[in-house]
Amino acid sequence: MVNIEFNQIVNMRVILVLISGALILLSCASLPHKGAEIAPRGPDYSNLDFWAAHPDKNDPADLIPQQIGEDHDQIREADIFFIHPTTYTSGSIDGMWNGPLNHAKLNKKTDEGTIQYQASIFNKAGRVYAPRYRQAHLQTFFTVHNELAELVFDLAYNDVQNAFSYYLEEENQGRPFIIASHSQGTTHAVRLIRAMVDGHDIQSQLVAAYLVGMPVHKNVFESIPPCKNSNDLNCFVSWRTYKRGHIPANVALGDSIAVHNPLSWTQDDTYINKESNRGAILRNFNKIIPQATDAQVKDGILWASKPKFAFSFLFTRRNYHIADLNFYYMNVRQNAYQRVEQFVQNKLSN
Repeated sequence: MVNIEFNQIVNMRVILVLISGALILLSCASLPHKGAEIAPRGPDYSNLDFWAAHPDKNDPADLIPQQIGEDHDQIREADIFFIHPTTYTSGSIDGMWNGPLNHAKLNKKTDEGTIQYQASIFNKAGRVYAPRYRQAHLQTFFTVHNELAELVFDLAYNDVQNAFSYYLEEENQGRPFIIASHSQGTTHAVRLIRAMVDGHDIQSQLVAAYLVGMPVHKNVFESIPPCKNSNDLNCFVSWRTYKRGHIPANVALGDSIAVHNPLSWTQDDTYINKESNRGAILRNFNKIIPQATDAQVKDGILWASKPKFAFSFLFTRRNYHIADLNFYYMNVRQNAYQRVEQFVQNKLSN
């Protein structure tokens, strides 16, 4: 694994503890204990069973919140390659560090969680592809055995790379594409873009990358810069969300990190109030919460005021990682569509 990606993983350990009380959950569960070489059987991406989302199957990435009222059958001129975050979080399965691909309960958790609530954001912009991959268990972020962790993350990444290779060879057919990801998925996405997109011929097909939930440095790619505005193309956006006023400890901060405000799509520290928020999607998928929260770039992270919703008084965490995308669901949805439209328009004019 390239050092910059693995160091990024190590730096995220404290963050992920704060997200879900993971240490408490994991201490009560059966942790992975086998060697990293003991791994689940790998995927065959010619088989739809190994895709959590695919245009040729009905899946939760196809869902559209009822209040939006969009046409499910509209023609989509781009593709979305979505890499989901960690869903292998509680007890280990057969003691393995990497999640199996044929485990019904784990797949259900992935599909009804991140695929429905995150991948669906992008179904207005394009056809959604989301591979199942042998994801690293959450405990991999906390283990002191770095060599083991590196092997575990390598296995997960190799599946993602193989899925993307299959997509390019068998599915893409020259179409523009977006790469979108969150958390562990972003770690793999950064590595994937560096290996297969940045400086390669297919870079010309990249509309944009949405690399959310991990610190991504502005100069991580050779020829793919951070996006400058809402219409910029062949670029990437990124942010990590925290409660307004909170500066987290033990995480990467500073001006070297790319942070975009998803209400303005710029990197400056201008405060954008909640009136610009088109709507969040939280627990109820079919309920859009307009003007849910604001946004402001601050020292390498994104600040958001605590949103108000039913029982929000119980929401006391200051790390809003789990809602990085969902606080701004409708803004991200519209922006991805807008960038694709701009890409297609530019191509026609040329």
